[in-house]
Amino acid sequence: MKAVVLVGGEGSRLRPLTLDTPKQMLSVVGMTMLERVLDHLYAHGIDEAVLSLGYRPDVFLNAYPDGIARGVKLKYAVESSPLDTAGAIRFAVEEAGFDETIVVVNGDVLSDINITELVEYHRSKSAEATISLVPVDNPSAFGVVPCDQNGRVIAFIEKPAIDQAPTNMINAGVYVLEPSAVARVALGEQVSIERWLFPRLVEAKSLYAKPSDAYWIDAGTPESLLKASMDILYGKRMVSQRSEGLAMATADANEEFDDSSATWCFIAEGSVVSESAVLRSCVVERGAVVSSDCIISSSVIMAGAQIGAGSVIEDSIIGQDVVLPEGAMVLGGSVVARFAELRPGCRIVGERVPA
Repeated sequence: MKAVVLVGGEGSRLRPLTLDTPKQMLSVVGMTMLERVLDHLYAHGIDEAVLSLGYRPDVFLNAYPDGIARGVKLKYAVESSPLDTAGAIRFAVEEAGFDETIVVVNGDVLSDINITELVEYHRSKSAEATISLVPVDNPSAFGVVPCDQNGRVIAFIEKPAIDQAPTNMINAGVYVLEPSAVARVALGEQVSIERWLFPRLVEAKSLYAKPSDAYWIDAGTPESLLKASMDILYGKRMVSQRSEGLAMATADANEEFDDSSATWCFIAEGSVVSESAVLRSCVVERGAVVSSDCIISSSVIMAGAQIGAGSVIEDSIIGQDVVLPEGAMVLGGSVVARFAELRPGCRIVGERVPA
């Protein structure tokens, strides 16, 4: 099968990490977010995909000059102006020349949803489009999808008030679409799949949905990106067997080692960590340097970052190529990007730097 991967957004929720890098090209435990999405597609027999590009398409093109990533052959559809989700899908399909049933995924969603079963379900219903659903505690930030007993979608309610949501089953951002569904969108039209196309498919009674209890996370915020990294470290979601790096288990001194007391870290190849540094539940990406006497816990150190001696980092993300000065403290869900101007001994708590 073939797929459309939506990667055109500016990643505003992840700023400042995305000021010059598309969010799907941020690394998540040794692989870019996009590569983790492509791995998932490849595992379900999808070996060709078109990337729907808008923001910084050059980053994707330069990263995969041979047009292949994780075994998936890539095509590129670069929008001259934003087309929203449905418009982007129509444009991407046209550019790639796809004329068959396709899978569509959002490039900032990491999941273990069984795409093979979703496609089989879609075909069994003779659906024009099928959505994968997942349960959430608070559906008000998502598209809520109530269905009848046969799985046919009876409404599509985008971001309802929490007390007005008829169900906690939400749109997981994984779709199967027939060419007829895609063709409902005029080429070049700027329309949303959630607000424009899905309601029309509901009216046509040709939209179905399939619930899933698989791992799922929208990794488009610093909090969820950090959580996704910790989930991979601790095996809460499927981990690619082709990741490059070292998974390292550590335990506190004087504590008898076993799996329950261990904390896991990922140390990428090509990174340098001082022997006197203390790391607990953290990710250190390729080319990063962690100097002496640092204490880092529940955090991500992105590629090329340099962490000055004696720094303390907790529950935070240090972006690509950041130079963190000696004695810095970065705490409480902070995000520091490469454009930050920092002084030795600085203290950053719950902030995004630069703002």
